[in-house]
Amino acid sequence: MQTIDLLVIAAYLVATAWLGLKLSGKQTGLKDFFLGGRDLPWWAVCLSVVATETSALTVIGIPVMSYLGNLSYLQLGLGYILGRVVVAFFMLPRYYDGEMITAYAYLGKRFGTSTQTTAGVTFLITRLLADGIRVIAAAIPLKVILDGLGVDLSYFAITVILSVVTILYTFIGGITAVVWVDVVQMLLYVVGGLIAIAVVVSSIGAGWLGAAAEAGKAQVFVWSGSPLSGDDTFLVSVLGGTVFAMASHGSDQLVVQRLLACRSKVEAQKAIIVSGVIVTVQFGVFLLVGLALWGWYGATAPAELGLTRDDEIFPLFIVEEMPTGLSGLLLAGILAAAMSTLSSSLSALSSSTVTDVVAKLRRIPLSDAEGLRIGRWATICWGLAFIAPATIFRSDEGSIVVLALGVAGITYGGLLGAFVLGIVNGRARAGDANIAFVLAVAVNAFFFVMEKYVIGEVWVAWQWYPLLGVLVTLAVGGALSLRHRGAQSPETAGSLRS
Repeated sequence: MQTIDLLVIAAYLVATAWLGLKLSGKQTGLKDFFLGGRDLPWWAVCLSVVATETSALTVIGIPVMSYLGNLSYLQLGLGYILGRVVVAFFMLPRYYDGEMITAYAYLGKRFGTSTQTTAGVTFLITRLLADGIRVIAAAIPLKVILDGLGVDLSYFAITVILSVVTILYTFIGGITAVVWVDVVQMLLYVVGGLIAIAVVVSSIGAGWLGAAAEAGKAQVFVWSGSPLSGDDTFLVSVLGGTVFAMASHGSDQLVVQRLLACRSKVEAQKAIIVSGVIVTVQFGVFLLVGLALWGWYGATAPAELGLTRDDEIFPLFIVEEMPTGLSGLLLAGILAAAMSTLSSSLSALSSSTVTDVVAKLRRIPLSDAEGLRIGRWATICWGLAFIAPATIFRSDEGSIVVLALGVAGITYGGLLGAFVLGIVNGRARAGDANIAFVLAVAVNAFFFVMEKYVIGEVWVAWQWYPLLGVLVTLAVGGALSLRHRGAQSPETAGSLRS
């Protein structure tokens, strides 16, 4: 890399931080800090949702999937679109009708404080683990840059730096700054991917596309394979992707917080459905980047290129092969986008901490000023907490995208199952939902731990975690609800406690 690249990176990061602070406005209460006063346009929220759920994981992790495999990851996008449609018309109306700040407030209304707090705490733990992996994704390109400059800085040191910078950014700006910066980052991601493809085509032509097709790497739909063992078959990807999107976009505060910041329910529905289409297109762009890199490096394995992680293949290309100035811009975009995604997580974590945990455990209601103060302190604490899981999941094995999705999937099924149980089963009480939820999480955690740390083999693929969690929650919660006489309406259920 040249000096101009480093100057571009520095200038872009400063400009991004300035933009976020400039657009943040004055935060005077909880709705300003966590929901932007419910006055954000749907298209900005839509792009923010896309940037938040993909971030550096998409830019770094998805190209290596097609580099080493094929285009079958696109099947997941179809499920993502279907899942968003269900969320738009099945779950979002319930959030907007109650003027809620978090997704788990609905569980509090339906089942009571204990279920809302249980769901909120579970979200906090899961998001901490999943975003620890996002910190790794952000650290990968920075590590490549520093190694190229002869600076020996460990992944741990890089994660500490990124976490501290992200804390400062989110502490001041709130969700308004996060959303608008996400818009800029998402556009830069896609443009960066297209520029990388253009560089390859201008240098070696487009022959790599035909060669990739002949090698079977252009395959999108996979009709055969073992559904349970993780093969990317059509059924696994579409069905698993549908339920995963329902859980991630209907019960994960990271996304729901943005949707609640829209001006109306209709705009929120539009934002979430369109985001599914954009995400699928974005998947296609970065899978195509992977095929272009496969042609550029002549199908050479990442280890033979001197890389310690497969996910370093695209950062390596950016640093060594991109024209001066453009390489700095792309790397700056990856870093800034990763930091904006982490700031999104911090905002969601702090909002859930205040609304679903602190406010429910206190006997005296929180004032807006108190909630804002606690939320900002929670932002600092959660930002520092990101460092621990980033260290735990530092393994170089496997895809960082799959690892992040697997961790999130452990609790997604239980969370989604609790929502569905509350909507379809009027007999269920808080105790039923809590027990069913805990068992669902335990089942998925068992399969994850066995695969990653005990036997090293896939018993149940990560795509099935959300659906499995929903089924366990509905089965156990439904069975326990038979103890109660008669049915209760969702409106009156929230007054009951167990």
